Amino acid sequence: MDFRKYIPAMENKRNLHIWVIENLEMVPVPRRAYGSFFEEHCYIILHVLQSLTAQQGACRIDLHCWIGRNTDAKAQVAAEAFLQHLATFSRATVWKSLVQHREVQGHESDCFRSYFRNGILYRKEGFTAAASHAESHRYSTQRLLHVSGKTHVSAREVALSWNNLNKNGIFLLDLGEMMIQWNGPNASTSEKLRGLVLACSLQDREQGGPSQIGVVDNESKAPELMKIMRAVLGCRVGGLRAAPPAKGITEMQKANVHLYYVYKKDENLVVQERAACPLTRDLLQEEKCYLLDQGGFRIYVWQGRRSSLLEKTAAFSRALDFIQAKGYPTYTNVEVVNEGAESIEFQQLFQTWNKVPLENRNQNERGQRNPVKMNMKKPPRCSELAAQFRMVDSGSGKVEVWCIQHHGRQPMDPRCHGQLHADNCYLVLYTYQRMSYDQHVLYLWKGLHVDAQKIMALKSHTEELDIQYHRALVQVHVTMGSEPPHFLAIFKGRLAIFQKNPALTGKGQWPAVIRLLRIQGTEYHNTKTVEVPARASALHSDDIFLLLTPGTCYLWFGKGCHGDQRMMARRVASTISEKKQEMVLEGQEPPHFWEVLGGCAPYPRNKRLPEEDPSFPPRLFGCSSQSGCLVLTEVLFFQQEDLDKYSIMLLDAWQEVFLWIGSAAREAKEALAWGREYLKTHPARRSLATPIVLVRQGHEPTTFTSWFLSWDPNKWTNNQFYEKVVESSLEGGPLDHTGL
Repeated sequence: MDFRKYIPAMENKRNLHIWVIENLEMVPVPRRAYGSFFEEHCYIILHVLQSLTAQQGACRIDLHCWIGRNTDAKAQVAAEAFLQHLATFSRATVWKSLVQHREVQGHESDCFRSYFRNGILYRKEGFTAAASHAESHRYSTQRLLHVSGKTHVSAREVALSWNNLNKNGIFLLDLGEMMIQWNGPNASTSEKLRGLVLACSLQDREQGGPSQIGVVDNESKAPELMKIMRAVLGCRVGGLRAAPPAKGITEMQKANVHLYYVYKKDENLVVQERAACPLTRDLLQEEKCYLLDQGGFRIYVWQGRRSSLLEKTAAFSRALDFIQAKGYPTYTNVEVVNEGAESIEFQQLFQTWNKVPLENRNQNERGQRNPVKMNMKKPPRCSELAAQFRMVDSGSGKVEVWCIQHHGRQPMDPRCHGQLHADNCYLVLYTYQRMSYDQHVLYLWKGLHVDAQKIMALKSHTEELDIQYHRALVQVHVTMGSEPPHFLAIFKGRLAIFQKNPALTGKGQWPAVIRLLRIQGTEYHNTKTVEVPARASALHSDDIFLLLTPGTCYLWFGKGCHGDQRMMARRVASTISEKKQEMVLEGQEPPHFWEVLGGCAPYPRNKRLPEEDPSFPPRLFGCSSQSGCLVLTEVLFFQQEDLDKYSIMLLDAWQEVFLWIGSAAREAKEALAWGREYLKTHPARRSLATPIVLVRQGHEPTTFTSWFLSWDPNKWTNNQFYEKVVESSLEGGPLDHTGL
């Protein structure tokens, strides 16, 4: 079969193509009907996203096989064969980085659902699917659609009966010329809104679609609409039933990952477990194929670049055999990835990941970003740099610092700003201007040795300040040792973290102490000073240390430090101690220097290798809770319109995690706990000290907005609330959904 005719010309940055399988042929679906799927058919979906930042030609390609719930076995086998052949042909000719997916109706992956922002419609069979996709919506139509989903919405046809309605659901009664949205009394506003968006999209999706939409939010307030519903569904007997509890996959379940090597021996399937969480990249050998089981939620097939053609061909079927052997549901997602073209979702299941083993890379293939040196006198205005440096500005705004002591909030002398102690909590309020308006960032810094009482007091005073500033504060939760660049910049390199304060002597005086401070950094946004144990073994040849004694102040320069480090260290030392500094070069230390440190001792002298920060694209998730556990739904190819004012969204920028809180979100108090649970359950064993940033709708900093391809700061001012839209429809006017 000639598959070249199925490879479309790619004219735009993003392309979506859909075929329905009929009579063992791939028949194109009209673009107008994208998002509508017939339950008795299988589909092939191709999505190509050209990279906007990588070199020309780099892109993400996803190829899906979608299986309807009423599809027969013959059609299913044919569709999976088309998927395999088309994938093999594409990789050999045009696309090396193609990822295959197996999707089953009602259990599609977040990647698949993200293609259809307005929702998916599952349709009952009528004529042939190709003809049905092209036909006009007949005005004689009568159908009842059950809408489900929070972040991603879908609707399925059910029988025209009151028995199918429940207290928690959203239902659309389609009568051809008009559509009625009936909302269960226990449905959330977010679900009602998404149901309304789906209803409105049907006006465009189907020719001759409903021209009028009415909403029943409260049956007693919509008597005319209820009269129409009773005429179609009959009189309701008895009360509404409760909906069955939703069953989502929690983050705790997704964190249960296992890596297997699967092969056939004498017609028997042999499954060998290689490792469990945490996984590392070096477990994958390029001459083999592996299965990665993500808690029964999804099965990944990884194909090494040197694995045999026989293994690659059999990998997909072995994944299905593995699902059967494990007793997993037949609708379990399957994703096939090739070495060097793994999806971000797959890479982040590993604690360490290098795209290509180091021995196979040359200096120009490492994929590292070119280092950009920030000019602090001219802070970056480009949103891309704001994200790269994690800086809202250069740090030249107003700084206020409070220390949490004895359940109180004690303001600190500006001369002591930046001098923090490991057994305390601090509030740092930073005020700067953007577009001629004051903007506020509140840093909540927590030492490693702080007690529970101070943490509670920190939370209380944060709430007090948040109310004082009318909920306009961007809250950044910072743990000692994981300070973001902007936090360092606002102290102009003077951030010094001391260990516990020594106890007072019997005469009420501070005792004479010896402190050893390590100074690291070359510029304001990467410089901090941390106290280490005052002994020789704490030294390192790559660093600079400040040794404070009752009589002398030594500034020790390791042999591995360079000019920028030394210049910054001198500046920092002068702010910590007013004593004259005695410069000491490594190898030329006076006897008193070693005497103060308890004698000379071995310490690291080897060159410290620079730490490679993983560079992953940001990921956006919708947040919800199930039995007290976090449930996340990912939104791929996200944009500002995906931020739902009734919800809480999590944006993972890897080096920090943002929790965006919609203006009408009901679970705002859960946001911080959800961020911590996300880090705790992440399969890559993320650091629990990763900064968590709470952002409220309408007060987004550039460090958040810069992760979006475009951002309209005035969008929220034109945004309508769901209640206003419904109110206008009940008054008999046209349904205005443009601002939803």
